[in-house]
Amino acid sequence: MGRSFGLAAYRALSRRATPRRYTTDMERPKGPLVWIHAPAPDSLLAVEDLAQRLCATRPDIHVLITVPDQETLKRAGKNDLPRDKVMMDKVPSEHPEAVSGFWRHWHPDIGIWARGHLRPNLLIQAHAAKCAMMLIDADTDGFDGRRDRWLPDLSRQLLEPFLAVMVRSSEALQRVETLGLPTGRISLMPALEAGGLTLSCEDSDLADLSERLRGRPVWFASNIQEAELSAVLSAHREALRLSHRLLLILHPAREDLAQLFAQGVTDEGYRLSNWTKGDEIDDSTQVLLAPDAADLGLFYRASPISFMGSSLIAKKPGRNPFEAAALGSAVLYGPNVSMFMPFYSRLAKAGAARIVKDEKTLGAAVTQLIAPDRAAAMAHAGWDVVSQGADLTDRVVEMVEDVLDGTLEVGDASA
Repeated sequence: MGRSFGLAAYRALSRRATPRRYTTDMERPKGPLVWIHAPAPDSLLAVEDLAQRLCATRPDIHVLITVPDQETLKRAGKNDLPRDKVMMDKVPSEHPEAVSGFWRHWHPDIGIWARGHLRPNLLIQAHAAKCAMMLIDADTDGFDGRRDRWLPDLSRQLLEPFLAVMVRSSEALQRVETLGLPTGRISLMPALEAGGLTLSCEDSDLADLSERLRGRPVWFASNIQEAELSAVLSAHREALRLSHRLLLILHPAREDLAQLFAQGVTDEGYRLSNWTKGDEIDDSTQVLLAPDAADLGLFYRASPISFMGSSLIAKKPGRNPFEAAALGSAVLYGPNVSMFMPFYSRLAKAGAARIVKDEKTLGAAVTQLIAPDRAAAMAHAGWDVVSQGADLTDRVVEMVEDVLDGTLEVGDASA
């Protein structure tokens, strides 16, 4: 990569940046490391979702996500990330010593840069180290800074070595073309959107559960806190008035709540079975206790309606609603979902999720959605939402695999 006057000037100025050193208490894991930089805070949840998808695709992969500042780092990691596979850190300053320290410590195999807001010294280091780099989800706001307006040659030099440049709009396409990158190197792709990692289950378990249910109507209360149990059981009682065969599958937020929940269910006069203990499920069973989080994928698949718990009370860790929507379940949720608010908002806007405020509105919603056509319409809308952006995610995952397999190399512009 040739050096321009603009690049030389930038590098000279960056020596005034602080801090001068990069430090971290995290160790570089063994095996392939994918580095994703998320400079735009509003894209962080989608980036975390991409990281989960990469880890699920190849068991040997680890992912490092860097963010622009300490405040964003505090908000990071809300997406229930596998902490043994995904690490998060603040990006180093542009001081050359900080950049060198970052690279010596992590030396990633692949880099994915989202949106724009390019950091020249960091990218120069990546290109010099022959690290395969992709620019994804690029938008106009990532190239409208003062530096980009006055030193367009700088952005052009930084873009040229990327394996692929994927933009999210025709305006972004035009902006990147204006910087001088050949049109053939740029792809117009959907925006990066979180789609949720599809939770798995054993086919035999699903067949077994379906056989035991014998076509009964079902709803699932997932991740329920102790303070929410009374509301869920009252809602179930309300819904039973319309559908006496209705079964509630009840998942406590913590497995150690199972005994307490079992006692609470029986105290309310419900006939209880425990899935984990292998209890019989017959026509008289009204509540099925499911304390093991490993079974969530099974029960989302089996339930046309899912209430996402830990949402009727404040300041409790909830769950990603895309877990349910991706598996064909209509979503109900309470007002306290700030952790995943963008996801709930997308589903609600599409008609795939409905907010409830208390046991009365929860019971009314379950009663209405027992009608199969209503739940199915919401589930279909939910599937449309979680499918958005899948083309970009699939493309990125495929390119990462190609790089790791050695079938796509740095400098290959055919990607």
